[in-house]
Amino acid sequence: MSSTSGSYTYNQRSMPGGGGGGGGRGGTYDRWNQGGRQAPQLNYDNDEQQTQQRKTGHRRTVDYIGGVARWRHQRVTRPYMREPGVIRPKKAYIIDVFPPAVYPYHPLTSVTPKFVHASVNKMRHPVNLVRWTPEGRRILGASSSGEFTLWNGMSFNFETIMQAHDQSIRAGEWSHNDDWFLSGDQEGLVKYWQPNMNNVKVLAAHREAVRDISFSPTDTKFVTASDDSTLKIWNFNEGLEERSLQGHGWDVKCVDWHPTKGLIVSGSKDNLVKLWDPRTGKCLTTLHGHKNTITRAKFQPTRGDLLATSARDQTCRIFDIRMMRDVAVLRGSTVDITTLAWHPIHDSMIATGDYSGAIYFYLLDAFQSGSASSMAMYSSSTGSGTVNLAGGNSNHTSMTVADSGSAVGSNARSVEPIQTIAYGHESAIWSMEFHPMGHILCTGSNDKFTKFWCRARPGDEAAFQDTYHLGPEASAGGERHATHSGHF
Repeated sequence: MSSTSGSYTYNQRSMPGGGGGGGGRGGTYDRWNQGGRQAPQLNYDNDEQQTQQRKTGHRRTVDYIGGVARWRHQRVTRPYMREPGVIRPKKAYIIDVFPPAVYPYHPLTSVTPKFVHASVNKMRHPVNLVRWTPEGRRILGASSSGEFTLWNGMSFNFETIMQAHDQSIRAGEWSHNDDWFLSGDQEGLVKYWQPNMNNVKVLAAHREAVRDISFSPTDTKFVTASDDSTLKIWNFNEGLEERSLQGHGWDVKCVDWHPTKGLIVSGSKDNLVKLWDPRTGKCLTTLHGHKNTITRAKFQPTRGDLLATSARDQTCRIFDIRMMRDVAVLRGSTVDITTLAWHPIHDSMIATGDYSGAIYFYLLDAFQSGSASSMAMYSSSTGSGTVNLAGGNSNHTSMTVADSGSAVGSNARSVEPIQTIAYGHESAIWSMEFHPMGHILCTGSNDKFTKFWCRARPGDEAAFQDTYHLGPEASAGGERHATHSGHF
């Protein structure tokens, strides 16, 4: 009896004395070896081999290490070369595709419309939250069952799962120093986690569900938003409440602390977006631009000049805190916008997800025909200035505003998506986040799947011809079912 790779094979030839059949004459071996015949081999792993044949195929991997190493090599060998060169639309030039940080003035190169992989647990539950770990090696998914699931950030395979909360997880955020992760659940509890997923503290923060969490720029404080219509500022080290921000008339659905300033934004079910001073706890201003529940409010992470808010009125609005005005309205969706994500490298790129499962990519400084008439133009008798939608880069399209005065015509221009994934998910997208390097977008949905999207390869004609762009009826071969199960 011998075992090879988990298969058990019965082989009389390998037994001493021919298997003991005939005292030294060779027994079974001699009888079966007459005429050149060999002893029979009984293989009991046919079912396993058939299963392996059905699972043949490769797992897609998005490895950014090669591009980073090649770019660093070029910086050493060609120190005076500022531009990485032109990416030609041929598959052989994929080696010349570098990380998004290499293309600061070409944000179109960082749009992530190509489907890579769909990950799902054995016990399927809606995915309420997705967050990349600070180093970008893993993605943390939080589900309505209270579980944390860690997926590999390059091969997207399962790594570990743990029961983090007893109730549905609704919020979570990493600290800026990458040392702590905070999570909030439906019961109103907030838990402290170390990077190894060790729970060290539990706070009874609110009477109702915690909907969002955000750290201060110094990580010494954090703010929570809850369905009890309040926001609370906490001392992180001591776990004590410092201040309660009251002013919303209904559930507070989202909150964000400015990346560099003492400024907090919140959005509520009362259709209002409020800006707060965390030092005094007073409301600085209230924005009335939306007509339905606010779903997300996020400051621009790169420069912090812009504020993006999404709502269930099918729009996403861009607010400039320097001018205290709406400067753009992102349109394209025909259903409620449920989430949004700023690109970590390009300050003019933003992605949104809606209730039907569609994903939209926008460039705030992209020229669109017919949009000039809808751009807000400001003037005054004292003079005029220029404010850039992308945050101050001279190579981007800018809009003229007044130093003081009122708007002439419309207050915000309409922006259409530059790329749409119309059938990204089968249900509402609850959370999305870009990889810290900006080359992958991860989305978590009510359809219980965590999906990954990357940049299309040069010359890849099939990148936009799959079921996620054309729909299940238009695409051929039933690709959707194959990709959902992880077969490629």
